[in-house]
Amino acid sequence: MHIDTRIYIAGHRGLVGSAITRRLKSLGYSNLVTRELAETDLRDRNAVNRFFDAARPEYVFLAAAKVGGIHANNTYKAEFIYDNLAIALNVIDASYRAGVKKLLNLGSSCIYPRLAPQPLREEYLLTGLLEATNEPYAIAKISAIKLCRYYNEQYGTNFLSVMPTNLFGPGDNFNLETSHVLPALMRKFHLAKLLLGGDLSGVMKDLQRRPLGFGIKSDSVATEKQAEATLQKFGIFRDHVLLWGTGSPLREFLYSDDLADAVVHLMINYEYAQVGELVNIGVGNDLSIKELARKIESAVGYSGAIQFDPTKPDGTPRKLLDISKIQSFGWSPKTSLDEGLKRLYSWYCEGI
Repeated sequence: MHIDTRIYIAGHRGLVGSAITRRLKSLGYSNLVTRELAETDLRDRNAVNRFFDAARPEYVFLAAAKVGGIHANNTYKAEFIYDNLAIALNVIDASYRAGVKKLLNLGSSCIYPRLAPQPLREEYLLTGLLEATNEPYAIAKISAIKLCRYYNEQYGTNFLSVMPTNLFGPGDNFNLETSHVLPALMRKFHLAKLLLGGDLSGVMKDLQRRPLGFGIKSDSVATEKQAEATLQKFGIFRDHVLLWGTGSPLREFLYSDDLADAVVHLMINYEYAQVGELVNIGVGNDLSIKELARKIESAVGYSGAIQFDPTKPDGTPRKLLDISKIQSFGWSPKTSLDEGLKRLYSWYCEGI
């Protein structure tokens, strides 16, 4: 991949795409192609084909996706499978037709069976039932993996697929209706800290900066009483925070800039014949959601209580990736969870 190679980052505004963009720029790549959703809707086949015909990218990072946590996946099942299938179908096929030299498809660890042996090895794909709470998303991501594989086999393309573990970092989604567990916890603790300190102006600044969820607008929260009533809908109280589930599921978390380092490393140095159908990218260790909550509580400086609601779903009991394959390609993560949380909270506060 030459320094002046024309590179398209699909989803460059998102958590993953923005990290990949930062990494490429840090290495001196400047011929980067991006498009806003308003310019090119990746769910629209004709729009995608027109874009590829005009832009003619040589390399493609497919980081665009509709993503969310358990609540979002359960609520918008049809959108999660349709949107993600459409994006994969359109971008992968257009890349083949445009003669793209290499494509890197970003998937998710949710592709693996709910009760697969731990840690999760690449060969466990399609060996058991999926987790019900994110099955639509997982099916779409599995389809994208198979698309890349079968295009490679039939057409001789060079399309790679990587499966990251749970990610976090700058550019994350903090909407409490649609976010993943880590940013949701961070925002809940931040808002709870403000409530505990009686900082209504701080609460208002936060609501004005980022959507809260469920269509709630900042102008509907004008008093301290209204703020408390609104935040309680999300489990945020003056003296405690109520979290979904039991807190027992185990998860691993990878800082987004580390993922970007891994995928750029693969794109520059490896081919499909070396990588195979897919490769995991993670950190190789995990912790419980309860332990994660304590770490985020410490990073935020929240001093109230933490409670769990066991009537809410936990999701998959454990999702730890086996990362021996990516390590054999000369890559390993660099950012600890504690350091990553510190960086993310600093970034979050700068944006308020």
